[in-house]
Amino acid sequence: MPASDVFKATCDLCDTHKGDASGAFRVLPPVFRSFGAVVRFAGPVVTVKCFEDNTPVKAAVESAGEGRVLVVDGGASLRRALLGGNLAAAAARNGWAGVVIDGCVRDVAELAACETGIRALASMPLPTERRTEGQRDVPVMIQGVWVRPGDWLYADEDGIVVADRRL
Repeated sequence: MPASDVFKATCDLCDTHKGDASGAFRVLPPVFRSFGAVVRFAGPVVTVKCFEDNTPVKAAVESAGEGRVLVVDGGASLRRALLGGNLAAAAARNGWAGVVIDGCVRDVAELAACETGIRALASMPLPTERRTEGQRDVPVMIQGVWVRPGDWLYADEDGIVVADRRL
């Protein structure tokens, strides 16, 4: 599905849902930097939870993305990069709309050339250690905000919002 069929501006979504007290509409804190060539992206969420081990991130981006957004709970670690140039290229090649990482990335120049959305807290040149640990398709808390598999994530220049359904 073309991004134009899915994308809604985060400011417009916030205007529409600002009174939502149900928790169905959530806004992530403004701590994420944009690293990919695609600034605006949206899609259904797939989650991964891992800490300083990107084994499940690698497995996810090497699978068919089908326009989805991978949300990675990296425990907000600033000590290891969970995504680099090779994995970002795999995400773009395999049709992931975007990757949002509560943690770090590396190979920033390579990420900037990848035709996918990439958001993370910071860059860190140190790679992860592969211990084959982590979980996929579980609810994750990203910067104090719950994100669940099947939620919809919308990201643009103004921020990132998550909803329990496509808006």
